[in-house]
Amino acid sequence: MERLWRNVKHEDVYLKGYATMADLLLGLMEYFVFYNTERPHQSLGYDTPDEVYRTASGGGARIVGKYSEKEKTHSEIETKKKPKTGASAVPLHVKGCPLKLDALLS
Repeated sequence: MERLWRNVKHEDVYLKGYATMADLLLGLMEYFVFYNTERPHQSLGYDTPDEVYRTASGGGARIVGKYSEKEKTHSEIETKKKPKTGASAVPLHVKGCPLKLDALLS
């Protein structure tokens, strides 16, 4: 986690020197989209996090059920989930708590 914030600071915040909080928020949103969709990661075999997530090629955590001895891999768990509805893997807001960037930008 510390490496993530080091990268955020050195690859975005320090280089751009945002003047306002609204500029910072927009810049960070753009950076995190870039970080997850375009920037290759050494620890992921130079794939992007989105590619690893979509292909389930990252191995994932091994999960042991509370009442079961059998371990399940991330891919086994993903195949048992309901089909996706086209929504983002990481929602930008939780129902009832929308992300209010419009208020910050006005």
